[in-house]
Amino acid sequence: MIDKLEMLLALAREQHFGRAAETCGVTQPTLSAGLKQLEESFGVLLVQRQSRFIGFTPEGLRVLDWARRIVGDYRAMRDEIRALKRGLAGHLRIAAIPTALPIVSTLTTPLHVAHPEVVFSILSRTSIEILNLLDNLEVDAGLSYVDNEPLGRARAIPLYHERYRLLIASDGPLGDRDSVSWAEVASVPLCLLTPDMQNRRIIDRKLHDAGVEPAPTLQSNSMVVLFSHVRTGRWASVMPAVLAETMGLPGPIRAIPIDDPTPPPTVGLIYPQREPLTPLAAALVTEARRIGPGWMATL
Repeated sequence: MIDKLEMLLALAREQHFGRAAETCGVTQPTLSAGLKQLEESFGVLLVQRQSRFIGFTPEGLRVLDWARRIVGDYRAMRDEIRALKRGLAGHLRIAAIPTALPIVSTLTTPLHVAHPEVVFSILSRTSIEILNLLDNLEVDAGLSYVDNEPLGRARAIPLYHERYRLLIASDGPLGDRDSVSWAEVASVPLCLLTPDMQNRRIIDRKLHDAGVEPAPTLQSNSMVVLFSHVRTGRWASVMPAVLAETMGLPGPIRAIPIDDPTPPPTVGLIYPQREPLTPLAAALVTEARRIGPGWMATL
């Protein structure tokens, strides 16, 4: 039964019979036969299909919810038994919003030192993609905003407040200031993340609240691209203070605090609303709880 539910989850992820079969390591006829067996066991149609995948029936969506729970619990049980036998090992998958990527190492390094058999994969994703990846069991945890947009079925451990800085050349407009307002931020050529990023939506809202219209002259989903353009001295950008401090700034570039009386958004570890967690996810949660209070007090 577990292998058939895994096929259903793969189809939900890929939305395509061929790609779902490939990710499961089976042929497409084997996948179709497995899904048909599931439908026969429940006595209902789960998948809408013609010559291609169309979608899930209402019954299929309910079975999909149960499949996520059952497969997640099975994996947690399997990994816990393995951990009892050989210690903590395996593959820990973390998805993070781009602005939080530089601080991932603060979580992963202590785990690597304590459990050198653990292998890590770190993905850069939007906040919405992270929630979907968690739902579909494609990652074990994420780093994202915890108080700005709904988290759905995920739990959260706050880690730090995201306070913003204007990154700008010291010899450019506003470059000699000790602080700036959001209205002043809009007066310089900006490069910002793309609108599918929650960080961009937060910045847009702050600019709107200041009575100005966001009008970046360059957009990218890569923080590296934004940093490289700021370094030219021709662009400015708005970035979290923790990111600017971690990445380091060249001499002619300054990170100027932005005056903002409103509470800053909070970034934290988000993880499945499931008990028990897999041993790897549980170890990551324990580390986040250990460092979170210190970060919240200082960052």
